[in-house]
Amino acid sequence: MTTPETVVEDQLAAYNSHDLDAFAATYAPDVLVNRLGGDRLLGREAVREAYAGMFAKGRCRAEIVGRLTEGDWVVDHEIAHGIRDEPLRVLVAYRVRDGLIDRVDFLG
Repeated sequence: MTTPETVVEDQLAAYNSHDLDAFAATYAPDVLVNRLGGDRLLGREAVREAYAGMFAKGRCRAEIVGRLTEGDWVVDHEIAHGIRDEPLRVLVAYRVRDGLIDRVDFLG
């Protein structure tokens, strides 16, 4: 059985290896992503488009410094590298339903 934590871990592995297809495959077709600054992505294809350029540069990487899980939710305390000049510390809440991430909230 696939757990929410396993799905999020698969997403993180794909992110860190810059595997756009594997990364996008962890998201539901109608995923909602609430990014820092109020920007939103709606749908797997929007996620794919938003991350394609960053993955192509091969510089992004995230490390998990803490994780909480409860029911469908996984909340990671992440340090993201390669997005800005300095590492970015952020909380990211992932909701997983039917084996796919269907909502993401970046909290910073």
